[in-house]
Amino acid sequence: MNFHTRKWVKPEDLNPNQSLFGGRLLQWIDEEAVIYAIVQLENPYVVTKFISEINFIKAPKQGDIIEIGILATNFGRTSLTMRCEVRNMLTREPILQIDKLVFVNLDKDGNPTPHGKTAITYIKDRLTKEMSLETATNNPDDAGVN
Repeated sequence: MNFHTRKWVKPEDLNPNQSLFGGRLLQWIDEEAVIYAIVQLENPYVVTKFISEINFIKAPKQGDIIEIGILATNFGRTSLTMRCEVRNMLTREPILQIDKLVFVNLDKDGNPTPHGKTAITYIKDRLTKEMSLETATNNPDDAGVN
């Protein structure tokens, strides 16, 4: 699991117990997960369908820096299922775990639509592939086409 997003727990993020408000953390997770889904499915029309049981393990305090990790676990016909872990960046102590977040791929009219994806892809790999195709198109001799 890759931890791409980091958040600094500030006073405005705290609940009356002086720990991170759970709703704020869930907001951050939903935002990170939908961005992940948009990138994986290559479509900005993606919505949250389901979030399973949320296991709050340890409450972050003001000043903590936390990391949010997302991993795709299943590609359905129109959906993408992920899991999430949140941890303290400095201590690596777990803060939260969610076993299942489901996002649905939509068309421009808001209807579920097949995405055609079957595995995780990385932007760097997509860019390399696009650059290779562009080179082959613009320079047929370089691509071995005569």
